[in-house]
Amino acid sequence: MASRRATRRLSSVVTTHVRLGGALLPADLTQRWRDASIATVWRRASDWDHQAADDLAYAVAIGDDPRDSAWNLGRARGEIGVGIEEALDDVGCLYRVLGPHDPPPTVVRALAGGWADAQAGAVVAGPCRDPESGLPTGQYLAVRLAEAAQHPEPGRLLVVDVAARAVTPPVRLARSAAVGAALTSTYGSGHPMAALGGGVFAVLERGGLDDVDLTPVLRREIQARVADEPVRSATRCPVRIRSVDVPHDADEAELLVARLSRC
Repeated sequence: MASRRATRRLSSVVTTHVRLGGALLPADLTQRWRDASIATVWRRASDWDHQAADDLAYAVAIGDDPRDSAWNLGRARGEIGVGIEEALDDVGCLYRVLGPHDPPPTVVRALAGGWADAQAGAVVAGPCRDPESGLPTGQYLAVRLAEAAQHPEPGRLLVVDVAARAVTPPVRLARSAAVGAALTSTYGSGHPMAALGGGVFAVLERGGLDDVDLTPVLRREIQARVADEPVRSATRCPVRIRSVDVPHDADEAELLVARLSRC
């Protein structure tokens, strides 16, 4: 069952009717969406509520870009075991309560992307996870790069190099754990990322969805987490971060990851 973390609902935010195109959006849009979905396509009423659903309804109501909210909702649905058809039908109900509307292709693509990310994350375990940083390994990243290559906006791969010198295993472990925590804190679980060995890490920024440059935030997060010796002396200052184009296919993705890895 999804945990209810929302502190607001659309009905408490939008107190007047707003207009999307030619349609008037009622203040209780979230509730009407929920009712329509549960009555037609949703299988278990108790797990429908989620903050991401409130956020998507609100974005649609005010005419904001709904892609991030749709992606987050897709991931939330995937994490609790909702099938992709049920998740897509549910979002279809949101647009149908507004009139004869279908979800825009950008919303469908974002929702499916979030759902697929949740499914991929569910199988990342054992040898596919780096024990020092807690991040997935290069094998996982190569698969996600190949998937990204199929999208019109594949995004970019940020390569993070923190190694300043050879280190002992305990210091390397502490440094890897610090960088893994910094990457997760900065980008969240919605971004494919990996440890590539030897102090090299990578994170995939999603094309069309990540408009804010989080590189300065990541630098600060890493610096704060490696502030104590001897980890500080073993960490490059400043951290080297460069952008790499997403490869065109799966074979190129594997070659790129192999070139970047330090095993």
